[in-house]
Amino acid sequence: MTTFMLGGHLEVNRLGFGAMRIVDCPAEQAHVVLRRALELGVNLIDTADTYGRGLSEERIAEALHPYPAGLVIHTKVGLVNDGTRWWPRDGRPEHLRAAVEASRRRLRVERLHAVSLHRVDENVPVEESVGALADLRDEGVIRHVGLSNVTVDELRRAQAVVDIACVQNEYNPDSRASEDVLELCEAEGIGFMPWSPLGGDGRPPYEALRWLLDRSPVMLPIPGTSSLEHLEENMAAAVA
Repeated sequence: MTTFMLGGHLEVNRLGFGAMRIVDCPAEQAHVVLRRALELGVNLIDTADTYGRGLSEERIAEALHPYPAGLVIHTKVGLVNDGTRWWPRDGRPEHLRAAVEASRRRLRVERLHAVSLHRVDENVPVEESVGALADLRDEGVIRHVGLSNVTVDELRRAQAVVDIACVQNEYNPDSRASEDVLELCEAEGIGFMPWSPLGGDGRPPYEALRWLLDRSPVMLPIPGTSSLEHLEENMAAAVA
């Protein structure tokens, strides 16, 4: 499995695991899937404070803490899971600081490897939101800062405030609206984590994931599942 240096410091295998769906199954099943993912070579897990209103982070800690050396956990803050279909955004510094502290408690760590702004809040300048995460980085609470669901302009504006280690936008063989963002990430060595990496056209997961891995050396697909069978199928793309 090929690797990537996230933020220039954290070596991760390029096929990671998305932990959004582990909240939709019994806890024991989620734990088994998470542990098996590590056995198959995963050392990058993606989650967010909104997934199950913190339950995803809690299950990661239940299954894997104390964490093995080299495991990198990336989480996201800046949305509020209020039970509606479209989670409202909250990029205010005070909210982001409180959310990061809550994620740190749930994940049982002193320092979070990487934290991304989940979506830019249209009521808060991206510089202000990212500045709050930069402050937490300077305080030693976060090691690396990332972004999710951003444009090239928003990425550039954020970069003027703090080094950006990763970007997570929708991208798959059938949805390439973020091609310009990916190209900028590749030019500057920023990890690109495509969400919805398998797309929706019914192609085999192996083909979609292999296409992504071949597309760019900064590509870090994070397919998620609560099924051991699907996990095995997804991970087959890493060794092809």
